[in-house]
Amino acid sequence: GPAEVGLGALPAELRAAVRGLVGDLDTLFAALGLREESFAVGALSRVLATELASYAPARNRRRVATNKASIVFVDRTLDLAGAVGHHGDNLAEKILSVLPKLPGHKTDVMVNMAELTALQTTDETCDIIAPGCLAQPNDPAAKALWESFMNLKQKEAVMEARRHLVEAASRENLPIKMSMGEVTPEQLSSYVQLFRNNLKALENHCGLLQLVLAMVQTLKQPQTSKWDNFLAFERLLLQTVGESEMPSVLNQLLSMIKSYNERTKDDYTCEDFLVLLVYMYSVVGEIKSGKELDTAEEEVKKALVKAICDEPEPSLLLQKIT
Repeated sequence: GPAEVGLGALPAELRAAVRGLVGDLDTLFAALGLREESFAVGALSRVLATELASYAPARNRRRVATNKASIVFVDRTLDLAGAVGHHGDNLAEKILSVLPKLPGHKTDVMVNMAELTALQTTDETCDIIAPGCLAQPNDPAAKALWESFMNLKQKEAVMEARRHLVEAASRENLPIKMSMGEVTPEQLSSYVQLFRNNLKALENHCGLLQLVLAMVQTLKQPQTSKWDNFLAFERLLLQTVGESEMPSVLNQLLSMIKSYNERTKDDYTCEDFLVLLVYMYSVVGEIKSGKELDTAEEEVKKALVKAICDEPEPSLLLQKIT
């Protein structure tokens, strides 16, 4: 059973990753002067904790370290719903999920800065201009706005972005016209472009402008409306799963599975359905098996297999799964 899994039972790639993480943790604990006591929740966590306990440099470190600490390793697969869910009305999470990753970074994204230049291009992947990013440690206004993206609802965060832009433009004596009512991405873009021909203003507020552009580009992306659809489906699922049986939920999903030629930009892709299925089975918990469930699962499998086979250019994820 999983309780007996050791490092030797893991695939070579995962073994190397575990050893690498153990070495990194040991380096971190050495820098902090820690003598740790490890706890594990889950099979992979147990392997990691065992490796760290028996790692020779770590044993030497623990003999001389002066500070005590407890470390808890938790298998992420014990909460797959958390990993695949679309959580709340949060702009920060949308930005991090929708925009492309900044090269060489895991947690930051590329912000297209062409709007702040005189460059005329319709190519969204244009790489003549160096990309912006979210990390703005030296800009207090940008840091405050990022806090808003994380902590406020989307509507409030968008209004906060407008407020910051209006204040920055007023300080630079730019001809900004404050309008009331709903804030749109287009309105924010027009505010950003006021800074374009004023190098001093650009330099003074570059961090803030990068965050506002990240937000504008995220809200204009088609995936953002799909994100809201995901969230609505997940909330509906949580409400109905107690009352409905799993077969009826699967039949509801079945009607949404469409092949490549039948899909519009608003429809779910094969990867989207795999994410939804992982979420569904994670939140449902134990399922009563029976003929009705078998039939519903078989229909969903058939529809998914057909959709995957009809993909003209399967993504790397689908290629890996198949």
